[in-house]
Amino acid sequence: MSSNLFQTKPLQELLDEAADPKNGFKKALTGMNLTTLGIGAIIGAGIFVLTGQAAAQYAGPAIVISFIISGIACAFAGLCYAEFAAMIPISGSAYTYAYTTLGEFLAWIIGWDLILEYLFAASTVSVGWSGYIVSFLKDFGIHIPVELTAATGTRLINIPDHGWTQITGELLRHLANTGIQPETLAHTTAIANLPAMFIIAAISLLLIIGIKESAGFNNIMVIIKVGVIILFVVIGFFFVKAANWHPFIPKNTGEWGHFGWSGILRAAGVIFFAYIGFDAVSTAAQEAKNPQKHMPIGILGSLGISTILYILVAVVLTGIVSYTVLLVPDPVAVGVNAMGDKLFWLRPIVKVAAIAGLSSVILVMLMGQPRIFYTMSKDGLLPPVFSKVHPKYKTPYISTMLTGLVAIILAGVLPISILGELVSIGTLLAFTIVCISIIFLRKSKPDIPRPFRTPWVPLIPLLGAGFCLLQMLALPWDTWLRLIIWMAIGFVIYFAYGIRKSKLRNKIAC
Repeated sequence: MSSNLFQTKPLQELLDEAADPKNGFKKALTGMNLTTLGIGAIIGAGIFVLTGQAAAQYAGPAIVISFIISGIACAFAGLCYAEFAAMIPISGSAYTYAYTTLGEFLAWIIGWDLILEYLFAASTVSVGWSGYIVSFLKDFGIHIPVELTAATGTRLINIPDHGWTQITGELLRHLANTGIQPETLAHTTAIANLPAMFIIAAISLLLIIGIKESAGFNNIMVIIKVGVIILFVVIGFFFVKAANWHPFIPKNTGEWGHFGWSGILRAAGVIFFAYIGFDAVSTAAQEAKNPQKHMPIGILGSLGISTILYILVAVVLTGIVSYTVLLVPDPVAVGVNAMGDKLFWLRPIVKVAAIAGLSSVILVMLMGQPRIFYTMSKDGLLPPVFSKVHPKYKTPYISTMLTGLVAIILAGVLPISILGELVSIGTLLAFTIVCISIIFLRKSKPDIPRPFRTPWVPLIPLLGAGFCLLQMLALPWDTWLRLIIWMAIGFVIYFAYGIRKSKLRNKIAC
C-alpha cells in the first residue's frame, strides 16, 4: 500500500480529461482575461491592507525591502508555474502538478494546503474590504457600529484624526510618545465583521451564475483600481515627509521578527500572501481558450506589473504617515485622509478603487477554491458532490456554496493578522512543492512537450524553493502550529476516505 502512495497520474490521462467537453467547464477566458485575472487577485490586499499592517507590526518603512524579497521569490516560482500551466492545462493548479510528478499522497498534501490558501485568502481580503467600505460610507455620513466591523473579540481604540484601530503595544507606545494618554480615548470590543460576511455571500452568488460574467466583472474592477493606484502614487509623492522614513529600518525590539532585519524577513513572509494571484490564474487553465499560449503570459505579466505597483505604494504610504498608525483594515485610506481637506475629493475615489480591487481579489480566490475541490473530487479523493457542475451555468455550484459559507464564518470571527499569516504559510508551501516538482519532471519525463520552459533549471526552481522556505521559517511559531493542525486533519480525511476512493489506486488494483 505504501508504494502506491507515490503513484503518479499519467500525463496523457490529464490531457485527455482537459480535451473532453463532456461535463467540462465553458472555455471562455482569453489571454487578456487571464492577465487581468492575475492582476485582479494580486493587486488588492497587498496594497490596500497588508502594506500598512506589515509595516506597523514588523518592518516599518523597510516594508519596501520585504516586497522586493517576496517579489524575487515569486518571480522564481512564477516561472515554474508558467511551465506547468502551459504543459498541463487542468483546473487544480499545484495539486495537479504534484499528482503528475510526486505522486498521489503528496498531491493530497498540496491540495489540502491549497484549500487553506484560497479559503482563508478570501476571508482575509473581505476583512480589508470591510474596512474600506466602512470608511467610504463614513465620508457620506453613514456610520456602521464599530462593534460590527471587526473580528470577534478584537479590542479597538478611537484615535483622533485616524479613527478606530486595533490596540497593540507598539501603538500604545507611539501614543505615549506623542503625548496622548490611551486611557482617555474611547475603547470597545468587536462582535463580528458583518460587511466582510456580506461581500463573500454576494460574490459567491456571482460565481455560481457563470465564469464569463465573473471575468467581465473582474476586468472592470482591475481597470478602476490600477488607474486610481497610479493616481494615488503620483499625488502622494507631493505629501511625502522624509522624516517618516527615519529610521528606515526601525531598531529591533529584542524579539525576533519585530523590526530590524528579522522584521523585514517576517514581513516578507506575511505579505507573500499578496502575490498569490498568479497562482489563482493556473486554477482557471481548463476554462482558457488557448492555455498553452496564454497561461504563461497571464502568470508572468500580472506578477511583474503588480510587483512594481506594490513597491511604489509602499514607498509613498510610509512617507505620508508614520508606519505606527497603519495597523488598520484601511491603511491607504489613512494615508489619503492625512493629505488634508483640500484633497477630500481624492478620498472617495481611492476608497472606491480599494473596494473594487478587494472585490476582484475575493472573486478570484472564491473562484479558485471550488475548482481545486472539483479536480480532487474527479480523482476520487473527495466526495462526488464537489465535482457537480450546474447544468445551466456550467460552474461547480455546490462546492462554491460550501466554500462561501465557510469563508463567511471565518471572515466574521477571525482577525486579519491570523488569516493573513495562515494564507502566507499555505502559499509558500505550495510554491515550494511546485518548484521542486519542475526538477523532478525534467528528470523523469524530459521528452514531454513544453510550450513554455522554465530557464536555468535546476537553478531557478532551487532558488524559488529556497526563498519560499526562508520566508516560511520567518513566520511565527503559532502560524506553523496552525498549519500542522490543518495538515493533520487532512491526513485523517485522506486515510479515512481518499485512499479508498482514489480512482487512480482502484484502477491500478484492477
